[in-house]
Amino acid sequence: MAALTTLTPCQATCLHFNIRIPHYHTQNQNVLINLTKNIHKAKSFLLCSYRPNPSLAFSSLSTQFTSISPSTRFSASALHFASHNIGSGSSWLQDNTMNHYASSGSGPREGPIYSVFPSEPAHVSSVQDLYDFICSGPLLDKVGQTAEKVAENIDKWLFYGSKLCRLFQLNELYLTIPEKARFYHYYIPVFLWCEDQISEHRSQFKEGEDIPPLVIGFSAPQGCGKTTLVFALDYLFRITGRKSATLSIDDFYLTAEGQVKLREENPGNALLELRGNAGSHDLPFSVETLTALSKLTKEGMKMKLPRYDKSAYRGKGDRADPSTWPEVEGPLTVILYEGWMLGFKPLPTEVVKAVDPQLETVNRNLEAYYDAWDKFIKAWIVIKIQDPSCVYRWRLQAEIAMREAGKPGMSDEEVRDFVSRYLPAYKAYLPTLYSEGPNGSDPKHLLLIEIDEGRNPILFE
Repeated sequence: MAALTTLTPCQATCLHFNIRIPHYHTQNQNVLINLTKNIHKAKSFLLCSYRPNPSLAFSSLSTQFTSISPSTRFSASALHFASHNIGSGSSWLQDNTMNHYASSGSGPREGPIYSVFPSEPAHVSSVQDLYDFICSGPLLDKVGQTAEKVAENIDKWLFYGSKLCRLFQLNELYLTIPEKARFYHYYIPVFLWCEDQISEHRSQFKEGEDIPPLVIGFSAPQGCGKTTLVFALDYLFRITGRKSATLSIDDFYLTAEGQVKLREENPGNALLELRGNAGSHDLPFSVETLTALSKLTKEGMKMKLPRYDKSAYRGKGDRADPSTWPEVEGPLTVILYEGWMLGFKPLPTEVVKAVDPQLETVNRNLEAYYDAWDKFIKAWIVIKIQDPSCVYRWRLQAEIAMREAGKPGMSDEEVRDFVSRYLPAYKAYLPTLYSEGPNGSDPKHLLLIEIDEGRNPILFE
């Protein structure tokens, strides 16, 4: 189904655009015409954006030009396996990769361009192969994309993919199947869905009216990749000329002093001993912040975004010093707001007590969260996990990475204890979140994505 040719990057740039139409596409001539036209547009884009490395000797290039290997083909079953089982082992990009960005607010930085003459031959697929790969993605229908739309906008897909490679410092000519899946089956489809939501939101306002930014909520368990997803989306908005702001519910945790007070007010309740559950957030502060951000509709308007330092007090955390908070400037187009318990709905007392008697207080605290958080959110992305026990493994990976980076973090036993304080809430509230959607959400503005243990989207009924 997909053909790969062993080429050097220079050869690939010049030669890998031969158009080969698989039999299952020949039934729709319009798709073929659009795909053919847009493949040539994509070819022009890549040729224009390609920057050779002058530091390499031209003699080595002439040698590389003669090393074209015969094409080989993947079987249909192999591509089916790739599209449905990617990430069943370890993930290519762990969520902790961007933890420093999330906690420090330093913002995304572009890495060096990697698509320049590596010393070894590259396995490069044609644009046609990439089109086939995109169309095999599990989210394509859910985000309103079709084979026809992909064909019409293949140059955009290539552009976004190239920019994501630059962001994550990957060579676009050396992408593995899991890396391609993360970009073309996950990040880019979600970005296109967000763009559609923004367009619909903006269409509701008359010309000349101030348009508040659309707040998109991301509800997903800890460690499942939501921070990295938001990081990638924020970057794509930035490079396409739209101003965005990113927030986490973590940014609204009580200060270390406030956490001590909460613990003293709830003696013996392990769920409120540390940050995390409903009751451990500064709700007036979150309302103040979200309200102010929604008013950043004009040029020159600025404000700082709060940030939380999870590494403070040996992993117990504290609000970061305001001098380190990043600044955003209007007019904002979108606010990306993520959190592990966004959209949780209070349940009958007997339901939560059956899960854990300590949840009764947490459930009562949750009643105030709709007005503080959920009512600001007009579009939702819910990332569904199959087993809440994954959270422990993901959190442990994050803490190990923090320790290896020289930042203070929790020990393995502390991680186990920490996550155990979240599991009752997952068991109580996730079934309703997945079956009914977030508190106050509109099904027309809700995207539900199920992921596997490798944090990759999968097909589900």
